[in-house]
Amino acid sequence: MEGPIPESLGIIAGRGAYPRLLAEASRREGVRRLFAVAFRWETDPAIARVVDEVAWIRLGQLGAMLDAFRRSAVRQAVMAGQIKPTHLFSLRMDRAMMNLLAGLRERNAHTIFGAVGEELKKNGVELLPAHLFMESAMPAPGLLGRRPPTDREQADIELGLKVAKMTSGLEIGQTVVIKNGTILSVEAFEGTDAAIRRAGKLGGPGAVVVKVAKRGHDMRFDIPVVGLHTFRSLRRIKASALAVEARRTILLEREKIIAQADRQGLCLVSVSLDEAKT
Repeated sequence: MEGPIPESLGIIAGRGAYPRLLAEASRREGVRRLFAVAFRWETDPAIARVVDEVAWIRLGQLGAMLDAFRRSAVRQAVMAGQIKPTHLFSLRMDRAMMNLLAGLRERNAHTIFGAVGEELKKNGVELLPAHLFMESAMPAPGLLGRRPPTDREQADIELGLKVAKMTSGLEIGQTVVIKNGTILSVEAFEGTDAAIRRAGKLGGPGAVVVKVAKRGHDMRFDIPVVGLHTFRSLRRIKASALAVEARRTILLEREKIIAQADRQGLCLVSVSLDEAKT
């Protein structure tokens, strides 16, 4: 990472392997103390094995999270891992969270996480970029797996990039699925995997999936992440290609992902959004 290595680091840990992998990477870089805020029934319990202290809270308990950081004395933190989108409508919120949401005209990842970041800042905690210590997992442009795209897949990738470039300023997700020049789905509130499965129902085998970062998004959160769970959805719909945005997408367990793509016969490529044709 650029800049000094923090002595202590807090991790606001969502779902999946990302929080654990970030914790392990930060240890390798020299962080000496790791503190995690984890969410019951959401965060993988394995996080407890790789950090020094965990505060377990319920989703929606903003006050409890702020209290945990005050007790920890940690002054820098990273958000890592996903939160199931539909939880927004089923949270058991404390008063701090209700007050935060009441002040938002629009409720999406950018506004909610941004507001949480401001609350952390008021309490003396700096929210650092979500890709901290994970730069090696963000590939440069190029072919990642063995199989290059066919002409048809390349045309669909270019269309997906064009659509993503046009819609990336809107809060409607980061993924576009295309087949033979037809847009099958654009990720909405349901999340990436559900958007992929929806496209499979519409178009059948052979879809091309394009995943990018939103234009102007806050690098402290909402970084596109692809893990092995995504490949289960790709295999389920028999997708033929996955294109991710270069240097702005985290591939969790990168070598395993590439090996899985090759086993599935899937074209896996990292592309620049500048390649989008207008």
